[in-house]
Amino acid sequence: MKAEPKTILNFLSTYYEPIKDLFEAQSKDGYVRKEVVNKILKENESDIFNQLVEYKFLKKLGDDFEIRGVYFKFFEFILNEFKPLLPETIEKYERSISSLFKKIKEGISKDRNILVQRITELYNEVREFSDAVEKNTMRLVAETRELKANVDKIDYKEKVRKASFWIDYYITPLNSILDVTHSQSITNHLFEISQYVNVRRLNFDDEGTRLQFEKLYNFLIQTNDDLMRQSKILTNELLPLIERIRTESLILTGWIEFLKQPYKAPLPKVFKVYRDLPYSNDMYWNAKEYVEQFEGNDEIILEDVALEDFEKWIFNKELYRSKLIQSLPVSSFFEWAGKTLKGEYKAIETDKFFSLTTLLFEEGIILELDPKSDRQLIKTSQMNLRVPKIKITKHGIS
Repeated sequence: MKAEPKTILNFLSTYYEPIKDLFEAQSKDGYVRKEVVNKILKENESDIFNQLVEYKFLKKLGDDFEIRGVYFKFFEFILNEFKPLLPETIEKYERSISSLFKKIKEGISKDRNILVQRITELYNEVREFSDAVEKNTMRLVAETRELKANVDKIDYKEKVRKASFWIDYYITPLNSILDVTHSQSITNHLFEISQYVNVRRLNFDDEGTRLQFEKLYNFLIQTNDDLMRQSKILTNELLPLIERIRTESLILTGWIEFLKQPYKAPLPKVFKVYRDLPYSNDMYWNAKEYVEQFEGNDEIILEDVALEDFEKWIFNKELYRSKLIQSLPVSSFFEWAGKTLKGEYKAIETDKFFSLTTLLFEEGIILELDPKSDRQLIKTSQMNLRVPKIKITKHGIS
């Protein structure tokens, strides 16, 4: 009989210490030996072996045991203890994402249920890819800071080896994966996918599928921002730091080796040392003369003008379509759009105004245009627009 979820969570909370010890043992060796399990439970005075098996926390691995993947990932997350994945492991997402995207394009006009399922699976693959990149960056940052602090007191040769290892096998390859300017990078492919999804979310005939494209598009925009942030950490923070560790360690390593055997190699000729000033003896008088020429000028006050925070606005088509339907009949669509924006934002912003005009292309909306009527003047935040008078008498949307 399967245990209740609440029972399992209470069990993990009650016996957190021995379970954490089991997690650390598997993180180190890849599995948990039978003797280690018995030792950990004995040290913590916890007779919970039967529950660990019953709740499917431990899985038999010959005579030894293994923590099941779902539990192991859960403890990785709450303890922030991730093993960095090799970049070639992360690159597998490029194949799965490209394959799903290809099938979406091929089946765009076929079975709608299969299309929606493929969109959902593409969403999940992109999310897993983004999570993997974030975990790798977090682990690499932690490893680099530990290496710089040298908590383990390793010698300089080992620091050089470790720094070179992280650069060659993790940081540089991962940075290539995130390089949007590289035609074969996953980030570049995600950009291409977002362009295709953007078109489909605006003009797809089926409403349910269009909403799924809308959801995927917004997620791809957010993912792009997240990946750009991870790329900046690698490029601007992590790579220079670990490169500096390697360079400094190489210099110190060579100097220590020289001190051990100073006569092993001939010394280079030492240059004669002398002292000189980087400025002229008349520097004071030259500076005084320069400053005096500006005395008597009017006082100038410079003030920093604070820029207004830019608010990212996402057009909620469903919300404004509902408002349009509730306002029917509408004698002038553009006048209605201006009043709606002015009522919500106290001003008619140009980009928001043009976003509302896309409602005119919705299926089922019946438009009446009087070619003889005078054009109306709409004043937006950036321009004055002369627009025709378009009357909407029936929406026709179920």
